[in-house]
Amino acid sequence: MSEAYIVGAVRTPVGRRNGGLAGAHPADLGAHVLKELLRRTGADPSAVEDVIFGCVDTVGPQAGDVARTCWLAAGLPEEVPGVTIDRQCGSSQQALHFAAQAVLSGTNDLVVAGGVQNMSMIPISAAMLAGRPLGHETPFGGSKGWTERYGTQEVSQFAGAEQIAAHWGIGREEMERYAYTSHRRALHAIDAGHFRREIAPYEGVAADEGPRADTTPAKMAELKPLTEGGRLTAALASQISDGAAALLVASPRAVREHGLAPRARVHHLSARGADPVMMLSAPIPATAHALRVSGMSIGDFAAIEVNEAFASVVLAWMKETGADPARVNPNGGAIALGHPLGATGAVLAVRLLHELERTGGRYGLQVMCEGGGQANVTVIERLVTTGVA
Repeated sequence: MSEAYIVGAVRTPVGRRNGGLAGAHPADLGAHVLKELLRRTGADPSAVEDVIFGCVDTVGPQAGDVARTCWLAAGLPEEVPGVTIDRQCGSSQQALHFAAQAVLSGTNDLVVAGGVQNMSMIPISAAMLAGRPLGHETPFGGSKGWTERYGTQEVSQFAGAEQIAAHWGIGREEMERYAYTSHRRALHAIDAGHFRREIAPYEGVAADEGPRADTTPAKMAELKPLTEGGRLTAALASQISDGAAALLVASPRAVREHGLAPRARVHHLSARGADPVMMLSAPIPATAHALRVSGMSIGDFAAIEVNEAFASVVLAWMKETGADPARVNPNGGAIALGHPLGATGAVLAVRLLHELERTGGRYGLQVMCEGGGQANVTVIERLVTTGVA
């Protein structure tokens, strides 16, 4: 079997809601990282065989196959196709999987994977955000099959996060300590320049906008719960954000023919499902599956990215896996840095690769919870530190 190498990885800063990227057309955000990816790698755009982008809520400026629109908006060759996929929050992580699978199978030699989302411009769907009981305003409402199987109980990310907190005995104070740590780690990473190589500044925005230097556990404790009687508050959830990211995946033949420098190898990729009502617990069985089939242990990973959809998600995952907290989201996560839905999977992959290169670590693991009770798991192996971003 062939190998799938990551030869380039770049992202925009992650803008906060109504922040510096709010007015950027999604096609232009995506075009920006595509142009920068090709510039940094030196790859021939006409040699790219497909562009696979993740995006959620593909309406308005994100409609019409935004992957293709981003490529064309970048002024790149018309003969290169694009496809947009939706696996909810894991969309662009799945884009990376599809790109790697195309290369591993020998179908393609050079594929771009990434994602884009402008949540300031296209807000997350009201039903998902509100966490209201199952009805016709949700994707499941009116489905006889769904109702027969799962009833009419509330299906939302908020309900799922609350269920996780209750099931794993995670209190509000513990989650607030975790959220505070996320902000402190993110602020430290920004101040230390850890993200500088991976970010392509966009129209004056050069750094992630989400981390809050003035937040404290005391301030978090003053917030009202998102649901009556619940434990979760806005401070314990990922931020609504804008951004884009892209990675270039190449076969050994493409590496030779185009003079590319392999920076990491895709060591493992998989996706698993779990309870769609609890929804956000799937990273736990998905990680167990990935470790089992890859023959690895949680201690093998120098850096781990677990998407911080909610503090309870990551804390439950750590309780079950026994992962070293120091290696999990070492530079902060979505609570501090934001979560531009369809772009986050690629953003995390970019961040993970650069962290391995910065620290000299060998293996990195990425996992994230997704709508419908799903989770993608990616393991990458750092090969060399090339000095390119």
